[in-house]
Amino acid sequence: MNSPLSPLIHLIDDDAAVRESLTLLIGTVGLRVQAWASPQEFMAQFDRGSIGAIVLDVRMPGTSGLTVLEKLAAEGVDQPVIMLTGHGTVEMCRRAFKSGAAEFLEKPVDDQQLLDTLQAAVQKHVRSRERNRDDRDARERHAQLSAREREVLGLIVAGLTNKEIGRALGVSPRTVETHRASLFAKLGAESLAQLIRRYAALVEDPD
Repeated sequence: MNSPLSPLIHLIDDDAAVRESLTLLIGTVGLRVQAWASPQEFMAQFDRGSIGAIVLDVRMPGTSGLTVLEKLAAEGVDQPVIMLTGHGTVEMCRRAFKSGAAEFLEKPVDDQQLLDTLQAAVQKHVRSRERNRDDRDARERHAQLSAREREVLGLIVAGLTNKEIGRALGVSPRTVETHRASLFAKLGAESLAQLIRRYAALVEDPD
């Protein structure tokens, strides 16, 4: 059974036959699919926080796929969008990529090309969400540090030893070691390399 948190592919196309065939195709690689007959219905019910990708037909009655793509970009939606069209032009392709499309494929789309594109897009989106989660966690942990702990962290990242940090701050090496232990505990770091890798950027720009 698929987890509700597993990647979801949103398929928007006004052609029922295309929706059915692509839903079946995408399902062969284990991806969940939510098919939409109209852009309006999709935009009204789309969960911006979901993980996955969007397959969007360019030519549809009322609202074109390119217009939907531009609206998604304006809202800051981060799901990768794969555009499909049966009558592509250079200008159409240029506009799509300018608005952030991950790929622009012509119908009849090659099955394997679509599947490869979708799987790569989903993997990229999952990694992006994981990085964002880790960055958010790092900022929250960094905010828990005292002013002195932030000073010590900055000097550790700069490469100073406990003795050098103690001299710089006018405290004993033992006090520095206490702050250091507190830092590792609060930041959840298991090694010096991990602490530096995770938090060097935050020391430079804690906001």
